Amino acid sequence: MMNTHVMPTYNRLPITFDRGEGVWLWDQNNNRYLDALSGIAVCNLGHAHPAIHHALCKQSQKLLHTSNLYNIATQEQLANILIRKSGMDNVFFSNSGAEANEAALKIARLYGHQQGIDNPCILVMEKSFHGRTLATLSATGNKKIQEGFTPLLEGFIHIPFNNIDAINNTLKNNKNIVAILTEPVQGEGGVNIPAFNYLSQIRSLCDQHNLLMMLDEIQTGIGRTGKFLAYQHNDIIPDVCTLAKALGNGVPIGACLAKGKAATLLTAGKHGSTFGGNPLACSAALAVLETLDNEKIIDQVEAKGTEIRTNLINKLQYNQNVSNIRNMGLMIGIDLSKPCSELVTLAQKKGLLINVTAEKTIRLLPPLIINSEQIELLTDTLSELIQEFTK
Repeated sequence: MMNTHVMPTYNRLPITFDRGEGVWLWDQNNNRYLDALSGIAVCNLGHAHPAIHHALCKQSQKLLHTSNLYNIATQEQLANILIRKSGMDNVFFSNSGAEANEAALKIARLYGHQQGIDNPCILVMEKSFHGRTLATLSATGNKKIQEGFTPLLEGFIHIPFNNIDAINNTLKNNKNIVAILTEPVQGEGGVNIPAFNYLSQIRSLCDQHNLLMMLDEIQTGIGRTGKFLAYQHNDIIPDVCTLAKALGNGVPIGACLAKGKAATLLTAGKHGSTFGGNPLACSAALAVLETLDNEKIIDQVEAKGTEIRTNLINKLQYNQNVSNIRNMGLMIGIDLSKPCSELVTLAQKKGLLINVTAEKTIRLLPPLIINSEQIELLTDTLSELIQEFTK
């Protein structure tokens, strides 16, 4: 039964899940579903993973919360591991991706003022998504979700994604730009994968113009694309990188990582969080990172993504309504020639959980632990649904 006292901020499907295990979810009527969405790229280790369960139980028996007024041992441990795996210098912990991006935006403004720029501007991308707070909404390149919330914050210049010429032209005409913020792959915007050298070119431009390169890895991070962080495909390091989603495998935690000139700006009194990086959330994240390493899960991601894409191409190659199938690791987009949001409900009735974004793109974000048998079931079920839907 729907809870009528919950604000209607989501068009929720009429289904309530009762339990999960691995890639599977069961509803209250004990119907089983293959989760090819992972709570929108959150449950990379699947549901009810024993390591996460053990970490949460163990920590909850000791200490849930103290405050960032004191040192937190698990936070220090998590920071050390993230810095080692990312190549960054330090980290601010928050509760969500939007909060991590808020920290990044504040770093950019502090950096701009430090450079003597009174009105610092940040280059951001069209079709991007960075969150729903006023600042992250202002940075987001989607007018539909911004509607009704004007006046938005100033200081953001939106340009086309995957377009280095647009960056160059904007830099020539605006001397107030202090940072470039982009997603390595646009998730909400339609699983838009840029040219391979796109991030490397942005890195070079930021170095040339003394700008901060800021990457929103909230959806692409923690192994989703086949590397721990997507920028590692390009062998570069940004000045700022934000994480959340899969870092806690369902336990809310966000992180804003900084390096070099960006790492010295958030000092005492400049930023904070009551719950950010508390012992419970950090214990979950530590268990996530340990499990990813011990089971070498990320090493298998690119092969699994290729398997899904290849299966779908083979099954849908003669369907003229399917215009493109692409992936970067286990971030997969299937473009149809017409709006296809109703496929979400049709798939649910077949025991498959998917998502449609940008109206015409089916988005798959399965748990990284998915196996070949489950991939076969996923691609068989989805391709049959697409064939029926596009007849």
